[in-house]
Amino acid sequence: MHWNRSLPFLCLVVYGDLDNSRGVFDPLIHMPLEFKERNKKRRLFHTALTATDASYNRWQCRIMYYWYKRFKDQPGSEMGGFTRVLHSGKPDNLMDEIPTFVVDPLPAGLDQGYIVLNRPWAFVQWLQKANIEEEYILMAEPDHVLVKPLPNLATEEFPAAFPFFYITPRHHETILRKFFPNNKGPITNIDPIGNSPVVIRKPLLEKIAPTWVNISLAMKNDPEADKAFGWVLEMYGYAVASALHGVQHILRKDFMIQPPWDLELGETHIIHYTYGCDYDMSGKLTYGKIGEWRFDKRSFDEGAPPRNLPAPPPGVPESVVTLVRMVNEATENIPNWKAGE
Repeated sequence: MHWNRSLPFLCLVVYGDLDNSRGVFDPLIHMPLEFKERNKKRRLFHTALTATDASYNRWQCRIMYYWYKRFKDQPGSEMGGFTRVLHSGKPDNLMDEIPTFVVDPLPAGLDQGYIVLNRPWAFVQWLQKANIEEEYILMAEPDHVLVKPLPNLATEEFPAAFPFFYITPRHHETILRKFFPNNKGPITNIDPIGNSPVVIRKPLLEKIAPTWVNISLAMKNDPEADKAFGWVLEMYGYAVASALHGVQHILRKDFMIQPPWDLELGETHIIHYTYGCDYDMSGKLTYGKIGEWRFDKRSFDEGAPPRNLPAPPPGVPESVVTLVRMVNEATENIPNWKAGE
């Protein structure tokens, strides 16, 4: 494993389109000229999401792929091909609907019931075996909904990622030093990110992915790390693996929003519906308590939601209203959509 010491420390947080100079960044680090004066030639990226063959995953993938197709060829898009990396080890009934590459799951028992550990292993296999024409890759997830054409947010040297408020390397330095030794640099070299959404050059991901597998497995086998990181352990695995290779990311807050906490669309590119959205009929959030109106993907863990979900009541924020509208449009137009399947 080689650590690239040639990359300067970068902590760049971008809130909007970089072309309008609204970026907020460490004043000691200048924005790369390459990024500031972007080449107008389209730099296509390949969208890849890992998935299981469970019904819960399948309906989310269908909605995600619908919106990818809607925006792929629109102005401003640099979206190239699309692959669902299916880590069940066998084909399923979406092979003809969504471009899919089948890879093997981890050996039985290795994920210890934490199925997300299959994600880095799936990427390793896909990168090794698939013919990927694009130079860049967007790592996405089934519960992402694109809200507009997506440009390539990365540069040749710096991938682009979304900063998660709950990925806090500084707060876990003692644990992380087991996997990111002191001689690799300050703990702040570990970005507050997961692997998704990330746009990254393929050669960089090919270097990071095997380390991502090994770090994630090592964390899962470390009781202290497993307890501290819980369901976001694999996200820490990617962040640490990137830092070990000297790769740091441009942090794009406009990459994604997460309802119900993010209220407006703003300049975002993706809605991530990982949280449940519960409201009373006056439009007041009742998070932690099942609302009179709700949208929660976990309500449909046994199969797809029905078409034409009820609209949110007045007063519910734009982010949630848009999410439900986009889910309804997708399910209305996806052929053979059946509730519960």
